[in-house]
Amino acid sequence: MTDYNKVFRLDGKVALVTGGARGIGAAVAEALAQAGAAVMVTDILDAVGQQTAEKIRKAGGKAAFQHHDVTVEAEWEQAIAAAQKELGGLDIVVNNAGIETAALLAHCEVADFRKLMDVNVTGVFLGLKHAVRVLKPGSSIVNLSSVAGLIGTTGHIAYHASKGAVRLMTKAAAVECAQLGTGIRVNSVHPAIVDTEMGTNFIKHFVDLKLAPDYATAEGAFKAAHPLGRFGQPADVASAVIYLCSEAGQWITGTELVLDGGYTAV
Repeated sequence: MTDYNKVFRLDGKVALVTGGARGIGAAVAEALAQAGAAVMVTDILDAVGQQTAEKIRKAGGKAAFQHHDVTVEAEWEQAIAAAQKELGGLDIVVNNAGIETAALLAHCEVADFRKLMDVNVTGVFLGLKHAVRVLKPGSSIVNLSSVAGLIGTTGHIAYHASKGAVRLMTKAAAVECAQLGTGIRVNSVHPAIVDTEMGTNFIKHFVDLKLAPDYATAEGAFKAAHPLGRFGQPADVASAVIYLCSEAGQWITGTELVLDGGYTAV
């Protein structure tokens, strides 16, 4: 008989969270630690990342920090090796690191497009590549996509392209891992606007692009577009990641878990 008091626990697991210094990444790292996992926080923001790891340790969890540019393959190898050496293994990889930019299509600079794709797509590709080399059966990979990987909005073509790529890379990796019998599950989560610095910037961009007269108007319109009447919180995303990484999600792979307050249901 399944013990439902334990199926969401991650005791004895080791997780690596990219972009874990702040925002959604920090919330995910803290949640995984509370669920029992040891967590390697990785980011290019060294000071903030160290603070996040220290916060987890002060709360009684086990965590370490590793500088990590997700676009550099050698740094993926270093981050994974650090998790294995310092925390004793690797069972969970959360590809959270990402950036966002905005421009109308006719004015989107190629350099900006390429930089965003390098972080948001190449970074996830490298995470998948190096994770499947070392993860054991029963392990889990979660990729942070977005509702921007499901629908389109004006002024964010590069971001939509990147998150759509993450969605389908996730499915391809999930099918391959399953058919090769690796026992590794791969899923993506798709938040709508989350109350973070990136979420605030997303709204500001609509004002900058003259698609809304001011921030309050843009914010009100987006909140109204979420049937539940609010933006997401980092904890909403963290809870979903725990579910996908835990025994509770053991029959889930290749799925896209939409976290949007009903935004895409309208």
